[in-house]
Amino acid sequence: MTNRRFLLLPALLLGMQLSASAQLRLPKLGDILKTTTTTTTTTTTKSGGVGSISQDEAARGLKEALTLGISKGADQASRQDGFYLNKLIRIPFPADAQRVANTLRSIGLGSQVDRFELTLNRGAEDAAKSAKPIFLSAIKSLTFKDVWGILTGEKDAATNYLKRTTTEQLTAAFKPIMQKSLDQVGATRYYTDLTTRYNRIPLVTPVQTDLNQYATGKAIDGLFTLVAQEEANIRENPLARTTDLLKRVFGWK
Repeated sequence: MTNRRFLLLPALLLGMQLSASAQLRLPKLGDILKTTTTTTTTTTTKSGGVGSISQDEAARGLKEALTLGISKGADQASRQDGFYLNKLIRIPFPADAQRVANTLRSIGLGSQVDRFELTLNRGAEDAAKSAKPIFLSAIKSLTFKDVWGILTGEKDAATNYLKRTTTEQLTAAFKPIMQKSLDQVGATRYYTDLTTRYNRIPLVTPVQTDLNQYATGKAIDGLFTLVAQEEANIRENPLARTTDLLKRVFGWK
């Protein structure tokens, strides 16, 4: 039996499908502990207790954790000032047009630059409301191989998975929503006014920034930043595990 256990370990590491009699012991952030020959997973909790976790429970626990983290992140981003007052994700004046902001501030138009930045972030907050369903759809499609890779990966493994599987869909969904939001809050008009004034200044190089593309990219980056924070919190902070299943799946030493 000892030889059989050691033969099963390489198969786990290569991502091969577990046999019906195999049991894995869930690692903490990539530390693979050992395998046994029963149908459940034995884990040692931070309090010293021992619990049993099946493959199905591990998958459900991860999906529950991702759903919780994504919901919190998306809800936070879509609230008023969710982008604007969060230094980590606040969307600044476009970098390739920063000279516009600097020049206009120097001639007394700083308040208009600030107003544009506020409306730019308001547009991102409004558009972020559409993110949650896309993220949740990606979670539902997780395979056990995906689950195992995330559970044994780095602290942002789930976030990176979502980036790979949802960025294209988020971008496609966000662009028309972002354009509508930018128009509604006045960001498009303010930006057009600012760049028009700037382009009229003698000897300056005209600015032609695609505002929608810029705002969409920054909004998606901000959402993933918030999701990564929530993922790390659930992995490391016992108080963030609000259900028994989360405590069991993420509570091993």
